[in-house]
Amino acid sequence: MAKVGGEIKKDITFNRYEDGLKNMLRVLKAKADLIKNGGGDEAIKKLHQRGKLHARERIAKLIDKDSHFLEIGLFTAYGMYEEYGGAPSSGTIFGIGKIHNRDVVIVANDATVKAGAWFPITCKKNLRAQEISIENRLPIVYLVDSAGVFLPLQSEIFPDKEHFGRIFRNNAVMSSMGIPQIAAIMGPCVAGGAYLPIMSDEAMIVDKTGSVFLAGPFLVKAAIGEDADIEELGGASMHCEVSGVTDYKMPNDEVCLESIRNLVSKFGANPKAGFDRIAPKPSAFPANEIYGILPDDRTKPYDTKQMLARIVDDGEFDEYKADYGKTIVTAYARIDGWAVGIVANQRAVTKTKKGEMQVGGVIYSDSADKSTRFILNCNQKNIPLVFFQDVTGFMVGTRAEQGGIIKDGAKMVNAVANSTVPKITFITGNSYGAGNYAMCGKAYDPRFIFALPTAQIAVMGGKQASETLLSIKVQQMTAKGKEISKEDKDKMLKEISDRYNTELNPLYAAARLWIDDIVDPINMRQIISRCIEISANNSVVPKFNPGVIQV
Repeated sequence: MAKVGGEIKKDITFNRYEDGLKNMLRVLKAKADLIKNGGGDEAIKKLHQRGKLHARERIAKLIDKDSHFLEIGLFTAYGMYEEYGGAPSSGTIFGIGKIHNRDVVIVANDATVKAGAWFPITCKKNLRAQEISIENRLPIVYLVDSAGVFLPLQSEIFPDKEHFGRIFRNNAVMSSMGIPQIAAIMGPCVAGGAYLPIMSDEAMIVDKTGSVFLAGPFLVKAAIGEDADIEELGGASMHCEVSGVTDYKMPNDEVCLESIRNLVSKFGANPKAGFDRIAPKPSAFPANEIYGILPDDRTKPYDTKQMLARIVDDGEFDEYKADYGKTIVTAYARIDGWAVGIVANQRAVTKTKKGEMQVGGVIYSDSADKSTRFILNCNQKNIPLVFFQDVTGFMVGTRAEQGGIIKDGAKMVNAVANSTVPKITFITGNSYGAGNYAMCGKAYDPRFIFALPTAQIAVMGGKQASETLLSIKVQQMTAKGKEISKEDKDKMLKEISDRYNTELNPLYAAARLWIDDIVDPINMRQIISRCIEISANNSVVPKFNPGVIQV
């Protein structure tokens, strides 16, 4: 193992970078705190008055005391549905927590946000929860408290393949796979949403606050003219004593949550995936020095190895093909004791043996070829892969095209697509175009994908995109005989740039679940360790078949 990185010169540039990133994190934390409060203090107070706990309080009581809840999708729906008053965290909270030291996916409706109604993105978030449960063979607990589909947007959530019905289909598939599903009906559960808890393996219902029916009293009256109250139609006593739809009647939230814990405690143990782990060693340098390494301008170079030195155990790794394809770093290392394969864009300007300069963050043919071979090796050895994205794309131009950049890029994308070991991705900076794909973006099934506040995700950089869009618009207007002044061009460019830069923001990506969360860089080491631990619950690692890779 070789030492990587070294001491950092803490000069004015370091301090500027550090201050900039810390300020980003302060702003992010303020937004996160507001989102975690759901519909606000008054709405939470009303829940308490009805004898109910808030969704986050339920999760806190359900998981092991002093354990960490890895929340996924906190910023889901950020900036969306503003015409309806917004939907903090899409009205649903989910993540992975420990129950009697077992990893469990937990999904909880937040009744303070539109009575827990489902927006289109809420559906996508629930499907992501089920995806994590399936990929990692984790039990799943649903804490149901929802008024059902948000009707003004029903056409965007009801009929398509990845819409509401897919959740119930997944209930059935997960049951056949032997993945335990427990549902607790802790509030209303209406119409099609009633299938989720009842298609789970076991269903609890809280007396007087929980209810489940295909049609509520008003709809029943309208449909068949019958007068029926909620308890008679779908309350706890009726379903536990008459219909037999639910399995356990609970007096309150607290007892219900403790009962779930009791059920989970009796689950049998499953074999692990066998990823190698030894006693961890701390990183060689303080993790908070990453703040001063990552530039405040995404076009500026930096040495990626300095960042990695503050993540890997003891600042050591075995670099694969260190002198070849230098714009991507490939290395075997340990993170918190776990063996990992690292694929990271090198943002420093590098020089080939022939004396040619290569731009940092660009994937050249040699770096794509190297990465492909490394990914094959990690699959052969059952070593999880960690990708660190800061990529502007593949090299372009006559020389690159004649050198076969498309073929070499295709080889790398092929290897990433067919890789069967767990893949964990961090977008630390730029994530543009096909570079996003080659470095295991969301479309390539990473088990987990996170971004730093410094991330920018788009088909191309903001400056290039804005100028391209402006040129197209000016051509269209000129073709219609309109004269465009410099002032008009400047105004249009600003409008286009502002819109495009909003879409580059990692909050835009997080709102749409292109990433699982925006994280503090000093937590990357702990997050990687936790994600590998979660991934190890799935002992079924399919045989790796890379498909046709032209060499």
